[in-house]
Amino acid sequence: MVRMPPIATSRSQSQSHSQTPRRTAAPPWLVMLLVCAGQFLVVLDVSVVNVALPAMRTGLGLSELGLQWIVNAYVITFAGFMLLGGRAADLFGRKRIFVLGLALFTLASVGGGLAQQPWQLIAARTVQGVGAAVLSPATLTILTTSFPAGPARTRAIATWTAVGAGGGVVGGLVGGVLTEYLSWRWVLLINVPVGAVVLIGAVLWLTESRQGVARRLDVPGALLVTGGLGLVAYGIVRTETDGWVSSSALLPLAVGLVLIAAFIAVEARAKAPLMPLGLFRLRSVSSANAAMLLAGAAMFSMWYFLSLYMQNVLGYQPLQAGLSFLPHSLSIVLGSKIAPRLMNRLGAKTLAVVGAVISASGMVWQGTMGVDGTYLGTLLGPGILMALGAGLTATPVASIATSGADPADQGLVAGLINTSRQMGGALGLSVLSTVAASRIEAGHGPKSLADGYALAFQAGSAVLLASILLMIIALPRHRAAAAQGS
Repeated sequence: MVRMPPIATSRSQSQSHSQTPRRTAAPPWLVMLLVCAGQFLVVLDVSVVNVALPAMRTGLGLSELGLQWIVNAYVITFAGFMLLGGRAADLFGRKRIFVLGLALFTLASVGGGLAQQPWQLIAARTVQGVGAAVLSPATLTILTTSFPAGPARTRAIATWTAVGAGGGVVGGLVGGVLTEYLSWRWVLLINVPVGAVVLIGAVLWLTESRQGVARRLDVPGALLVTGGLGLVAYGIVRTETDGWVSSSALLPLAVGLVLIAAFIAVEARAKAPLMPLGLFRLRSVSSANAAMLLAGAAMFSMWYFLSLYMQNVLGYQPLQAGLSFLPHSLSIVLGSKIAPRLMNRLGAKTLAVVGAVISASGMVWQGTMGVDGTYLGTLLGPGILMALGAGLTATPVASIATSGADPADQGLVAGLINTSRQMGGALGLSVLSTVAASRIEAGHGPKSLADGYALAFQAGSAVLLASILLMIIALPRHRAAAAQGS
């Protein structure tokens, strides 16, 4: 499962207006190496787990619900605490928060790798998500405060982005190698030696910096939105076995919605809200986040269902599955790299729609897969289309969102876009897994599995179509957004 790193905007490259960085004694290349290694681990840990899911299920006796939460526990906590992590780094110090996040992430990896029960693994993934949310924003702000504005900082951010994308590219392959030749446990334990080395380097060589203006930390907001969305996702997946009218599904759904409503109420009254609701009065911000939420709901799940299809239906070994994802991964990186140039020619809105259409066509194609599928005939073509379209869509949507915001809010808006994408992915996985289960339970054996996974892609294409319609109707057309994103 490839996840693109948080999108760096022009605001990220000019944060020195409100910050008081201290010059680091370490060579710039060493600072770059340490923070990029931290970001690499965060992105790698999403994609590396994907190929290992069937082995995890066998090793721990995970249910289908448990299998989803290996993914969702990480994604929901990562998204829910990401904005809080960025503010904590500004308030308490970038180095301190980087070290705290990496330590939490590494310790959780130990717990996950040694888990003996499904709940232990899910709990470890939850803590990993919190650690990643604390760590990831600090990696970018350390770079922007360690390198002077201009070409040096631009090159540093480009390297950070490429390393994050690279973590997604190699994650499937690394997961396949570790699972096949060692154990699924090593997809988590591999973080421990790497994390320990980076942790020691960060303590020794990174220099502290923080924002000059004190700000409040909206912990209640982060807890409410994370808990609310987690309960909504849990309620949705409970409908697979208990139905939509059962108390086991309705109760978490109702409590989750109450927590989300409480989050909105808290944000409306907070002096320093995690998510300033006033930003959503801007058409560019509200429409771009809504479009990204729907697009993420559809696109995120492709890696999950393809991995299960390859291994449970086609009989691929973990290494084969990991290698099979390489063209998909390279396609999403290619789309991300060429998107800025295409925005200058087509405009951000047009490119976002084109990218989503390409991805939707791949989903429709993938939805025709059956029990006798082949790699060249069933997986390669639609996979490239889905991934390429995802890469083309994310950057212009984020560019539109930030183009309508005040320069002082552009970093926050970029964070909101990334949060919407990941939250959409978590909720989308819950919904599409429920859809797949409804078809799988109607039959037996590999054919019913293939039919269920195909139905999930068909439903995903419908969700993506809704995102496309929203883009066409609601996204503002700003040529300036294209220029900004280039």
